[in-house]
Amino acid sequence: MPDGTASRPEKGASVRLDKVSFSYGETPLVFDVDFAAAKITAIMGPSGSGKSTLLNLIAGFEMPLSGRVLIGGADVSAEPPSARPVSMVFQENNLFAHLSVEQNVGLGRSPSLRLTEADQTAIAGALERTGLAGKERRLPRELSGGERQRVALARVLVRDRPVLLLDEPFASLGPALRDDMLDLIAAVHAERGMTVLFVTHQPEDARRIGQHVVFLDNGVVAATGRAEDFFAGAGPEVFRRYVGASARDAVSRDIARKRT
Repeated sequence: MPDGTASRPEKGASVRLDKVSFSYGETPLVFDVDFAAAKITAIMGPSGSGKSTLLNLIAGFEMPLSGRVLIGGADVSAEPPSARPVSMVFQENNLFAHLSVEQNVGLGRSPSLRLTEADQTAIAGALERTGLAGKERRLPRELSGGERQRVALARVLVRDRPVLLLDEPFASLGPALRDDMLDLIAAVHAERGMTVLFVTHQPEDARRIGQHVVFLDNGVVAATGRAEDFFAGAGPEVFRRYVGASARDAVSRDIARKRT
């Protein structure tokens, strides 16, 4: 795990995938897209369109077959995840079950948990900011799902990287709690000016906090633009079809839940 000392821009950094190609099984993926610095961009598209792979290429968990990954104008294509100015929160929060909340957050500052006074201050501030003050000594199993995701977010805050990647981290939460977490992301973004890229299948999530939308389809970037334009009916036809299908699926799921 990175120790948070890699060089980085002071605020959100631009992200560019320059003709990046990747093969996922038999599916070729090609990404050629720019993400604006210090903006919140929702990455949407059908299952299997390459959303998580795109984030993994930016984070360094996957390496491109060709093309370049640029962060803040620097080519990081060959850099390992620990050298990239990026933090990532997954759907599974990746907490260590035997470590306390405070220790799990502290890993964002030091993998060995050899923490300075400044580190301890940063950890306390992150726990306060994410509503976890007073729960420093609890283990992950003693927390709710939403609290565990708050721990993962607090760890991101102490790392203080300019790019934050979110791979559907709130998908398993109920609507009200998911809205609370999205609002927290938006508030942290406003305070720190990070570049936030988040994958979601939920149009309402993108509508709630997204400033831009990147829509993937069949392994390519099918459309990009301002979120307000996409949701005002000015988005491309492929997006309108997707949102209509997503809405129908949500209604079907709601009916199924009521019948059980």
